[in-house]
Amino acid sequence: MNTKFKSGYIALVGKPNTGKSTLMNAIVGEKLSITAHRPQTTRHQILGIKTTDDYQCIFVDTPGMHDSRHKAIHRYMNRAATSMLADANIVCVLLDVKDFAADDIKILNRVSNQNNIVIVLNKIDQLDKNACLPVMQKISTVMPDTEIIPVSALQKENLENLEKYIINHLPYGLPHFPDDQLTDKSMRFIVAEIIREKLFRSLTHELPYSITVQVDHYKVEPDITRISATIWVERKTQKAIVIGKKGSQLKQTGSLARVDIEKLIEHRVYLQLWVKVRDDWSDDERSLAAFGYSDAN
Repeated sequence: MNTKFKSGYIALVGKPNTGKSTLMNAIVGEKLSITAHRPQTTRHQILGIKTTDDYQCIFVDTPGMHDSRHKAIHRYMNRAATSMLADANIVCVLLDVKDFAADDIKILNRVSNQNNIVIVLNKIDQLDKNACLPVMQKISTVMPDTEIIPVSALQKENLENLEKYIINHLPYGLPHFPDDQLTDKSMRFIVAEIIREKLFRSLTHELPYSITVQVDHYKVEPDITRISATIWVERKTQKAIVIGKKGSQLKQTGSLARVDIEKLIEHRVYLQLWVKVRDDWSDDERSLAAFGYSDAN
């Protein structure tokens, strides 16, 4: 290993739907965090680890920062979103260039006393380049001495410059993880998240926020990996929607998830899904703990 090896944690923070998961997936080169065109898709801190001969970047994808404390799950997500601010070597604050607003200013004010901040102005592919300048000027009034790097995580535009900045500001030190490890999450966790992503993408209105997924059985056999998972909802009416007419919605969810899982593990998959009801699980601390929503995760 290089004696001048660099290693450190890079927190990706910002309000919901700014592209944190898309950015981490793009840099690490694997789909480790699920994505959807909805706020608050990410519920946990998820590590994405990129290791070369010279450095190890440990990206921490976090839930979007928001003011809602209405339910226990919202309070959990807020803790997960902010707990890395003090511990990360570098904090990347992601801002959506086409949706810069007062809640972004609030986040910038919150981190303005830290000296390890870089502003990542995301989604520049969706606007004319000149439209970025007024946003950058507004950011500079709040954090005048902070680096601003415009990128498109989706189109992988200008990510090289962002990576160069991060590597230059990482401390020297030994790697924290083996060089072939990509995340701190188990395959069971990632499979559950893939299933939840398919539900987020296909179901409408607020229903996806009432859903969580647990993998009950994961067995690797020589020619196939057998997985069974439970989709938990909060109401009987929601169960009917998730299953769909004659099971059509559940079948579609399973088919889409299976394709992604097979691509990830490079193995044939048999996936079985069940739908069960646990009343108001998202506002019950014991249910949250049982489903893996604890500060240790």
